[in-house]
Amino acid sequence: MSALATWCFRHRLLVIGIWATLLVALAVPYATLGTSYSDAFSLPGLESSKAQARLQASEPRQAGDTDQIVVHLRHDGSIRDTAVRHKVTSMLDRVATLPSVASVSSMYGPEGAVRISEDGRTAYATVTFDAQAERIPAADVTRVIDTARAARDADLQVELGGQAISSAAEGRTRSTEAIGLVAAGIILFAAFGSLLGMLLPLLVAVAALGAGLLTVGLTSQVMTLGSDAPTVAALIGLGVGIDYALFIVTRHRTGLRNGLTPEQAVIRALDTSGRAVVFAGLTVVTALLGLLVLRIGPLSAMGISAATAVLATVIAAVTLLPALLGLFGSRLLTRRQRRALTTRTPETGEPQQRGTTRARGRWAGQVERHKALFALIALLVVTVLSLPTLSLRLGTSDAGNDPRGTTTRAAYDLLAQGFGPGSNGPLVLVAQLTAPSDRSALDRLLSAVRATPGVASATAEPVTAATRLSAIDVVPTAAPQDESTSTLITHLRKDVVPAAERGSGLTVHVGGSTAAAGDLADLLAGKLPMFLGVIVGLGCLLLMVAFRSVLVPLTAAVMNLLASAASFGVVVAVFQWGWGSELLGLGKAGPVEAELPVIMLAILFGLSMDYQVFLVSRMHEEWERTRDNHRAVRVGQAETGRLINAAALIMICVFTAFVLGGERVIAEYGVGLAAAAAIDAFVLRTVLVPSLMHLLGRANWWLPAWLDRVLPHVSIEGARPGSWPRPTAAPPLRQVGAPRAPRSVAVAYVWWFFLGLFGVHHFYLGRTRLGLLHLCTLGICGLGWLADAFTLPQKVRSANARTAGNPSASRVVGSESPLSANTPTTARS
Repeated sequence: MSALATWCFRHRLLVIGIWATLLVALAVPYATLGTSYSDAFSLPGLESSKAQARLQASEPRQAGDTDQIVVHLRHDGSIRDTAVRHKVTSMLDRVATLPSVASVSSMYGPEGAVRISEDGRTAYATVTFDAQAERIPAADVTRVIDTARAARDADLQVELGGQAISSAAEGRTRSTEAIGLVAAGIILFAAFGSLLGMLLPLLVAVAALGAGLLTVGLTSQVMTLGSDAPTVAALIGLGVGIDYALFIVTRHRTGLRNGLTPEQAVIRALDTSGRAVVFAGLTVVTALLGLLVLRIGPLSAMGISAATAVLATVIAAVTLLPALLGLFGSRLLTRRQRRALTTRTPETGEPQQRGTTRARGRWAGQVERHKALFALIALLVVTVLSLPTLSLRLGTSDAGNDPRGTTTRAAYDLLAQGFGPGSNGPLVLVAQLTAPSDRSALDRLLSAVRATPGVASATAEPVTAATRLSAIDVVPTAAPQDESTSTLITHLRKDVVPAAERGSGLTVHVGGSTAAAGDLADLLAGKLPMFLGVIVGLGCLLLMVAFRSVLVPLTAAVMNLLASAASFGVVVAVFQWGWGSELLGLGKAGPVEAELPVIMLAILFGLSMDYQVFLVSRMHEEWERTRDNHRAVRVGQAETGRLINAAALIMICVFTAFVLGGERVIAEYGVGLAAAAAIDAFVLRTVLVPSLMHLLGRANWWLPAWLDRVLPHVSIEGARPGSWPRPTAAPPLRQVGAPRAPRSVAVAYVWWFFLGLFGVHHFYLGRTRLGLLHLCTLGICGLGWLADAFTLPQKVRSANARTAGNPSASRVVGSESPLSANTPTTARS
């Protein structure tokens, strides 16, 4: 890392230019091609997916998204009154002529009687689109909403519901990332007391997030990414991006305050905190890519998009940030701190014990003295927060969970009042007949379904002559999210349908949005243990390699599970029990989203590993130096506690900001991750982990000899403090005529990579524009890349040989990294 820090520091303008060029290179095709996010969700092999596929193949028009236009009279009267009927019919006729609308089934048609409530004041018409909700242009859905609501007046209430309507409403949710950035900026300014110290982490995080989101948007052109993917990527990338930059900037400022030159401070910061950032970032990426083992397309795609954003933040932290630190030099310190440097001689470079650190040291001493008591209290707090998790119920939110005042929530409530709660989530039984004799089996099925407890009504569509397909609409007596509805679906699939199929060629699949939500929840619940085992195993392996210990990874895994359970408990209390969800504008209580546990576990294990790495890496560094476990734990907690708490506060602000966007699914992630960050930083890493490590003693650092030989050796602490250079007043000048250090092969390949990237973009855009010119650019870049593959390694070897043949060159000041030498500074002087 020291070589990378030195190169980025000395070529800071070039690095900044490369990043600016990269952002432009990604932004041009992004602006030209746009994005292609799709919420298409298919689970081949499941019962609901088979029903949808058969309906789509046999009756494409029936397989389009079906939404409702609900009308309600506010005064006494009936929907059947002539004036009301004329007004509603005219509105429905206009809706039927709009783009993307396949058909409109009126409540005044031949079979419309079932669409009018018993009191005659509420009715609904069915709008069938020509495609599924994710494929319908938002503008077409908006036209339907505006046309229908134009019929409103003082007496007639018109509301709309359905998947397409909900998707269009979600597209209008407000962006709240700026709120999180402002809150993070306030925390950074309070931590550093410097405007530049506040701006640098924000600037690096925004640049990395921009590169990550642009890449995710372009990736949506070649693979299926859901509309939530960029939001989740921004949620994670913004939080870790600011935190990673914060860790490095803090170490850099410490070096400056201890008398190091800006270059030496950058090198030390990257060789210590930078290594930890890279390792922590890789753990987050590994945890997110663990979603691939689920083999569920949308979830895998979400993991890839989030991992892309995190990887961009890591690259920015170790390249762009050192360049910016070199650009601003010692101005990262306040004026008072810079004046203090001019009035004292350089010190040893060891971190100073200031007021905050001394206070943290006193707290660390209290934890050491009362380790058993503190561990018991922390476990009690986490246990209480985790209790709601025992009642966790997975499902899918619907319009009933929308905030009050939205048209989808109003339509849901009107249908529930007029037709019963089950009318908002009807089941669809797709029956395939193979012979005319199967009609009797279909009739038996219809009679059996109507007689089934929990069924309010069942209506069969006519059998089509061409496809011999019939769809039975089943309205349960309970709401879609009630457990009794899930029980009804299971009973239909295991008992009612097989009994009707027996002895005939009839094939029936139970589908519908409610059944699909239950299938997804069951699928994810079944794969959750495997997924948990994968990410826990990978996390333990990475920590075992880093810290050469068995108990440290196991302790981290247990802490991660506790943080996850406690955060799930908070999510259950807020969203499933409804404690404050209406106050937050997130609708009424309902089940937790089925995909939330696996995605949150991936994110939480990665983020928790971040705190574990930053905390234990300092402890491990002190353990390697003193072999005193209690001192190592105490010093590590004292020196990293403030930093971890500040980073957690930033994450809490960023995650909470996403709650204010008004989208329930994203709000669940925001609440869960904010709770996890608070619990992890202020309970687990501040109290429980140090207490347990004090109780375990030297066993914390035990590793069997045979395992030590097998595992690769990776250092995330960088150079030992004893090998760091002492602060110098100013960097010495390079000797005139001294040979330069050989350039790295990797640097040249990075150059050609970016040029090749430009060429690819030009070639892609050139298919419709200046094709020959852009193809020529790509060709030149490709030829140069191929030429380097043969010539550059030989040139580097020759330069190395010349340098080795001139020993005095290696002693030229500036030709070696201040952290690359292993001999003490006093010996070199």
